[in-house]
Amino acid sequence: MSDVEKGPVQNNGSSNYDLRAEESRDDALRKIKTAGSLTISPELFEKIYLSPKTRVKGELRATVGNPTPLGLLGFLLSLSPLACTLMGWRNAGGNGAATVGVFYFVGGILMIMSCILEFIIGNTFTFVVIGSFGAFWLSLASTLTPFYGATDVAQFNQSFAFYYLFWGILCYMYLVCSVRTNLVFMIIFLTLGTGFELLAGASWQLANGNVSLANRLNVTAGAVYFVSIIFGWYLFFVQLLASVDFPYTLPVGDTSHLVKGLSEKNGKDE
Repeated sequence: MSDVEKGPVQNNGSSNYDLRAEESRDDALRKIKTAGSLTISPELFEKIYLSPKTRVKGELRATVGNPTPLGLLGFLLSLSPLACTLMGWRNAGGNGAATVGVFYFVGGILMIMSCILEFIIGNTFTFVVIGSFGAFWLSLASTLTPFYGATDVAQFNQSFAFYYLFWGILCYMYLVCSVRTNLVFMIIFLTLGTGFELLAGASWQLANGNVSLANRLNVTAGAVYFVSIIFGWYLFFVQLLASVDFPYTLPVGDTSHLVKGLSEKNGKDE
């Protein structure tokens, strides 16, 4: 008999349920209403929150809406036009200056809102990722706004390249951590880190006067980012399907089982 068929496990008068990805809507709602506690499978959890399953106090995750798709949406609606601009589609250019309003009000505001909500419900990894990228879009928008006095000269490009450089390093750190989530998330961080390093190289080459090479690096960065947004839109669609209890689900390549968590190892040792 499967875990689902076994039904509730009584614990001090309350029922503990194991909520799995294949649960029907009616069964899931019934269990949520009657359960003393809920256990969501790691695969379902990382699909919903893009975060390793960790213990938190309280029941906010089962009470409030999931803020993760909102942050992902802000990220995608900002990176998508930037990727197309960097590749020069339909003679686009300006390294994102035309979409500076999108960076402020979609990438910045939506992601900051989402990160605050992720913090409230206790999703530390997702909170840090979404919050950092919200700050990135706001900082990029400020750099592209003439009011702040950034000038496209050699010394500026030499300096700004370091910003891209360390953003790439940060994304590679996120990549290592995302091994405990899913394959799609890992690919997104891998391509983001590579894109940032390419933009750093483009800025340095532009400062050195190698305009042709800088343009090629920008185009390559845009192509790498385009791979990011393909997987990003796919992940966003997966989350939307889960949010409306769609009867079909799409795979994201669960990798949470590849690297066991420290608390899980300690539990086994005990």
